[in-house]
Amino acid sequence: MNALAIIAPIFGIVLIGWAAALAGLLSDKVSDGLSEYVFAVAVPALIIATLTKPGMSGTVTWSYWVAYFGGAAISWFVGTLIARRRAGIERRGAILHGFAASQSNTVFVGVPMILQAYGEEGAFPLFMLLAVHLPLMMGSATFLIESDSGLPVLARIRGLALVLLRNPIFVALLIGMAMKGLGLAPVGIARSLIDAFAGTASTCALVALGAGLKRYRVLFDLKGALVIALLKNLLHPLAVWILAFHVFAMPAAYAGVATLFAAMPVGINAYLLAARYKTETGMVAASVLVSTLLAPLTTLAWLMLLGRA
Repeated sequence: MNALAIIAPIFGIVLIGWAAALAGLLSDKVSDGLSEYVFAVAVPALIIATLTKPGMSGTVTWSYWVAYFGGAAISWFVGTLIARRRAGIERRGAILHGFAASQSNTVFVGVPMILQAYGEEGAFPLFMLLAVHLPLMMGSATFLIESDSGLPVLARIRGLALVLLRNPIFVALLIGMAMKGLGLAPVGIARSLIDAFAGTASTCALVALGAGLKRYRVLFDLKGALVIALLKNLLHPLAVWILAFHVFAMPAAYAGVATLFAAMPVGINAYLLAARYKTETGMVAASVLVSTLLAPLTTLAWLMLLGRA
């Protein structure tokens, strides 16, 4: 019942946003605007507000990173291998299949879900993982896709750095960690403003995700989308759970955050990358929808398992 109480508000808001979009109550313009607000203002404010809270501290050991990204690598490899065995999928498309199978929806679902489940205890490992997850996953996918483009390595690194420095969430993580390291914290009006924006992040993110689901079409390739969704919702967190709980030693909250982070549905960044390189766009879009629709059941199962850990 505790697990159900955690997921019901999260996916209930997603469902309401989806229903409102299908009914025409939320237009595509509203959905786009809300997504931009979440990405550019609300979540960056939440990151800075959380990282600069008094008492927000912790230590992240190498085993935490190996457990999460080791699980992501396993899911990515399996997804790519399955795609390479299917007819008509070229090299870039296979890489994107693997990327979708290991790229979690962190901003729209992961942050509100994990904060709801683990609270203050999970905030530090969550945001540390978020800080590394974005550049490492996007950077790896970009390098693999462009490895046959002929561009020099330095040019690819420079391009990736420019993309990250234009990303409000990545910039907010840098600012928050710098302020934390220097012992600085916003006070007075600045704190009130940041907290006000941060307080809107979860609800707005979930509504934006739900409204955006209307654009994705599940019938593009239901079988392929289901394979990616199952890899993302089940294999990825299973691999992380085994590594975090049974191979390495770390605090239970850290292991739980890593597992739940991995259990989130396919991230929208996978679709954006597919659209950028104009390959497997329909398949990746369908996998975003299918994995999000499966997520209430799979997340409930993972929360129940983590509750026994």
